[in-house]
Amino acid sequence: MILQIDDTADEIYFPDPHYGDEDGCFAIGGDLSIDRLLLAYSNGIFPWYSFRDQPEILWFCPMKRFVIFPDEIHISHSMRTLMRKNRYSVGINEDFDGVIRGCSKINGRYWEDGAWLGENIIQAFTALHKQGFAASVEVWDNETDELVGGLYGVTIGKVFIGESMFSRIPSASKIALIFLARYLQEHGGKMIDCQLETPHLKSMGGRYISYEEYMKIMNEE
Repeated sequence: MILQIDDTADEIYFPDPHYGDEDGCFAIGGDLSIDRLLLAYSNGIFPWYSFRDQPEILWFCPMKRFVIFPDEIHISHSMRTLMRKNRYSVGINEDFDGVIRGCSKINGRYWEDGAWLGENIIQAFTALHKQGFAASVEVWDNETDELVGGLYGVTIGKVFIGESMFSRIPSASKIALIFLARYLQEHGGKMIDCQLETPHLKSMGGRYISYEEYMKIMNEE
């Protein structure tokens, strides 16, 4: 069941996500304000725009969550070899705009029609970034100084919710994800929310947990 959010309500709210459809879609409407986005991500909810021919925002909260625990990240032999060559440098929050716009130029999430990452999404997540709630990982080519890949997402407590990643050269997004996992290990991060299962993420250690377990980790201090 997909419920309409009452935009005239005095307080920002979401319906109970347990009553969503099999994909986790449970609500439509609302806005992309900082307060609404923070309420959403704190409860395992995330927005998708330009989906199923809907002009309004759709909100998702799958009851099975595909995640990577930082200490379970799998690094293949070929990736270890590539990273030892020091061809690429990796940073955090060095070019958030470059990363999110790089992600906007790739195809939408795999079951969508059309691009999902439009200017409204870019502006909303840039606002989150300026408030310290969204972060990016950049992969730079040391020979050309070009941004060749990266990822961005939302940070809530000890959880990083990945929104999108991109690569202009093979394996750049994998390098970014490995760097993120190592960074979280060093700084007390508990979990990377991948939102969707892909072969790429599964090969790197992604697995499913329940929404209840997800929220338990989300609420850890």
